[in-house]
Amino acid sequence: MKFPRLEDVDVAGKTVLVRTDLNVPMQGGKVTNNNRIVRLLPTLNYLIKKKCRIVLLSHFDRPKGKFVPSMSLAPLVDALSEAMDGKEIQFGVDCIGPAASDAVAKLKPGEIVLLENLRFHAEEESGDAHFARELASLGDVFINDAFSASHRAHASITGLASFLPVAAGRLMEEELSSIYGIFSTAKKPITAIVGGSKVSTKLELLESLVGRVDNLVIGGAMANTFLLAQGHNVGKSLVEANMKATAKRVLEMAKKKNCNIVLPVDVVVGEPGLSGQGNACVSIEHIPHGMMVLDIGNATLRNIGVCLRESKTVIWNGPMGLFETRPFDVSTIMIAREISTLTAGGTIKSIAGGGDTVAALAIAGLGETFSYLSTAGGAFLEYLEGKTLPGITMLIEAKNGTGKIKVHA
Repeated sequence: MKFPRLEDVDVAGKTVLVRTDLNVPMQGGKVTNNNRIVRLLPTLNYLIKKKCRIVLLSHFDRPKGKFVPSMSLAPLVDALSEAMDGKEIQFGVDCIGPAASDAVAKLKPGEIVLLENLRFHAEEESGDAHFARELASLGDVFINDAFSASHRAHASITGLASFLPVAAGRLMEEELSSIYGIFSTAKKPITAIVGGSKVSTKLELLESLVGRVDNLVIGGAMANTFLLAQGHNVGKSLVEANMKATAKRVLEMAKKKNCNIVLPVDVVVGEPGLSGQGNACVSIEHIPHGMMVLDIGNATLRNIGVCLRESKTVIWNGPMGLFETRPFDVSTIMIAREISTLTAGGTIKSIAGGGDTVAALAIAGLGETFSYLSTAGGAFLEYLEGKTLPGITMLIEAKNGTGKIKVHA
């Protein structure tokens, strides 16, 4: 894949707009996981050395085009500063207009300003060209370092390249280099682990994977829908009853393509309301009518372990249980540990992505033990599905004003 990198554009001494994804977990006004911030540092450090004036652009949550105080990026100033060893970070109370222009104009070489949430303007999500032009007026060069937002054709993702020279940041480069061509280059057998709550949100992923992997492990609440499709009672569990036919179709596709589907054979159940009472591990034939499936069981873990140990490549998206609540995080942590051990031993290459997956690995303290951990959620999924991502297409097609820019293979 050819696209312009940082070295391919002249940034020295210029004002550089950096599209980041600072849509990070927050609680009580504090960042609870700074992984995306830390992964941004190589790009920022490069630009600081080049004496650039750095303007950070990002969205946060879904304010739907209105100013929502709880969705302001202001609390991220301290988190950015802390990640950069106390470096002062300026803040602009808007991302366009006089407030943004004034904040950028005050920057000195090597300084950074974070502008307010792009999505406070509805024009961002609609991909409005005028809005993109207003953003572009703030700088000389555009750097896209937001792979995790590049599945959206938003103004700050695809529009800025029409007005400014563009290149991929270090994180974008790392994401594309690690994930591009994953199925064509991966060593077999390949095992994909897919969790989460809904079949409907990952249907295209499942249909894509059954034709590309040797083993497909399905866990989380979406496994309940598959169990229901097989005729099992799932009690009070979260389930998509209207997706039974779809689940059956995925199972039939897997048979035709010789993909081994691994579903739970036993589960951990608990009472509705997550009181933590009445937890038990039962076979899928004996799920109590009044209980919820909240995790996979020990026999299922052993089956997954066999697949992992026989694999050469493992791709993971989505936790196996309700990992946010103990003791229903056990299976997710146990699988993470097994993958970590196999990765460290050099027997597998492991790639994980998705917000919940990253959070689960952070809780387990195992994020850095995988071969690669993507910062992306939706973009990671769509990339695995084989979809074209607008932000990546923009990079590949970037002309940078002359069409003569040197790019690396």
